[in-house]
Amino acid sequence: MEKAWRKIHGEDNWAGLLDPMDPIMRSELIRYGEMAQACYDSFDFDPYSKYCGSCIHPHHGFFPSSDLPHIGYTVARYLYATANINIPFFFKKSRWPDKYWSEHANWMGYVAVSDDETTKTIGRRDIVIAWRGTVTHVEWVANLQNYLKPIYKDIPCPDNDVRVEAGFLDMYTDRKNKDGYCKYSAREQVLGELKRLLEKYSNEEVSVTLTGHSLGSAMAMLSAFDIAEIGLNVRENGEKIHVSVFSFSGPRVGNLKFKGRLESHLGVKVLRVHNKHDLVPKSPGVLINETSPFWLLKIAEDINIPWCYTHVGVELELDHKISPFLNPDAASADVHNLEAILHILDGYHGRNRGYEATTNRDLALVNKRCDFLKDEHSVPPNWKVNFYRNMVKNEDGRWVLAHRPQVIDSSHHEDIEPYLMQIGITLPNK
Repeated sequence: MEKAWRKIHGEDNWAGLLDPMDPIMRSELIRYGEMAQACYDSFDFDPYSKYCGSCIHPHHGFFPSSDLPHIGYTVARYLYATANINIPFFFKKSRWPDKYWSEHANWMGYVAVSDDETTKTIGRRDIVIAWRGTVTHVEWVANLQNYLKPIYKDIPCPDNDVRVEAGFLDMYTDRKNKDGYCKYSAREQVLGELKRLLEKYSNEEVSVTLTGHSLGSAMAMLSAFDIAEIGLNVRENGEKIHVSVFSFSGPRVGNLKFKGRLESHLGVKVLRVHNKHDLVPKSPGVLINETSPFWLLKIAEDINIPWCYTHVGVELELDHKISPFLNPDAASADVHNLEAILHILDGYHGRNRGYEATTNRDLALVNKRCDFLKDEHSVPPNWKVNFYRNMVKNEDGRWVLAHRPQVIDSSHHEDIEPYLMQIGITLPNK
């Protein structure tokens, strides 16, 4: 693993690793997929919780609390973003408006770093940026503005024709100055923390790996583009730090110019994993996309058609119907489920090859938040629920909503200000 990591992270565009599926490649994909899944498992979805929309675990115990005690990484920072009206179903708020933990913010993911033991094993210090996506609805992608916005107004880029979906870009770059959690945009939080960590590990070999599922995949693409575009991955001696994205079930993000700049000019490596029956990766850009003739794509770009999108990177297309454990006629939300993707990966050996599990991965995980397993396996659907909806008996024998300590980021990101200033980012209210 120590010598193979660059190939696993796309140095040769994953040539010879996906078909047949290389065992190390499979295990790495599942590992980064689990780090994306942890964003769901740790998110407070409960509208009856006054902390709905936040993370339920403190960052210092994040992975053990997320049932990943041996992952070999520690969380360095939580990420937050502002509510975006252009992406329905995504942002969650408590039904008790007088008890909001934050009026504008939702927890979006985290930045994590490999610990010393893992770093020695994998041959470099790995910095992971994991983004939360959507888990219960796939309709959000059909309700996007479907409007391509020039990226240079929010992310410095010399090509004014590079465009991305407006809702994704707004979520990444918007801030609310009066809200401590999103006083800095998600973009500023990521770049500031990454700059801090790169300085901390300036004498080590480092990789930057981004991962996310669904909408989280789009955020991973944008932040990878941003990191490379502003040269944050280039050290003072000219050494280029490897930046790669492991995307799961993600939508299209930008136009043909975005794809060209990300892949060819910036050298970001992207591997897109998805279920061929999933609707989300087919949007936006249903009519004109990477499957269209190149001449049509060029014409659409030249006349600025606002709904011409292309996928980026290398594709790994899966089919849930190869698994004998899954319902072949599942609902669209089930087909989009990340735990199901990880289950398929566990038994995937290449195209036109049958399913054969390679680990003792727990089958019940598939139905954690969906209804995908065949009934014969006796695993109830959507079994990951809060016990008694978080109601407990108090000392008077009355049922009340249980108290959960709020996970507080006491600094509200002020500690990243010096690092943002170093990379030339204007600070809020400065």
